[in-house]
Amino acid sequence: MKRFLMCEPRFYEVCYVINPWMEGNLGKVDKALAQRQWDNLHGIAARLASVSLIEPVAGLPDMVFTANAGLVHKSDVIVSSFRHTERQPEARHFERFFAAQGYRVQRLRQDTIFEGAGDALFDSHDRLWIGSGIRSDLQALDEIVEALGIEACGLELVDPHWYHLDTAFCPLPEGLAIAYAKAFSKKSVDTLERTFGEDIVWVSESDAENFACNAISIDRNVIMHRASAELKLALKQRGLEVIETDVSEFLKAGGACKCLTLEI
Repeated sequence: MKRFLMCEPRFYEVCYVINPWMEGNLGKVDKALAQRQWDNLHGIAARLASVSLIEPVAGLPDMVFTANAGLVHKSDVIVSSFRHTERQPEARHFERFFAAQGYRVQRLRQDTIFEGAGDALFDSHDRLWIGSGIRSDLQALDEIVEALGIEACGLELVDPHWYHLDTAFCPLPEGLAIAYAKAFSKKSVDTLERTFGEDIVWVSESDAENFACNAISIDRNVIMHRASAELKLALKQRGLEVIETDVSEFLKAGGACKCLTLEI
């Protein structure tokens, strides 16, 4: 059974701007609705997997997006080093959680920016895909390979709207994946096409803007905020079931279902 880490949105709000989605949304989060949406997502995840919680911290509104806590691989975790000062204090709280859970905590070099599983996703073949260009540094790839002794492939993100890899790419079971082509450089699109071939579904701009790629994959279930009929059909034809759950209050900060969870 998969296990995920989540954090209640007790202190969640949009009170600064560090990505394009936050622009125009300062102070506009409906906190009661955000809590209900988070509870619904938590309920879905808890029915399909095991869910652990980390205590939220006042003054750290984005801590709810646990995907950015770090990269977990077996008994190791590489704790994130955030680019923006607003999120940097989160790291020590996540580090304390992982240490208490018995993980071997690692960090990359002091000058290397790396934002955890937001920019690092394992596919079904245990190959790690690492995004860079907006938040995480390119040099993180070689350091992660060395630290964890794994195979990894780099992907370049080119649009600030798709600032983390998990906003535009989601590996699925049996070598499948969904992705949004315009988020990536041409070279990276070519890499994905060459690797996945017919097993990658390229989502539309509308699906991308509804954060369809920011999805949680559990067995044959794909949990996402919203999906078009076309995307649902494409995934159904590949034996996957889409579970939609409204997380619109979190889209105001640039995150959806995947951002709100970290597989541990």
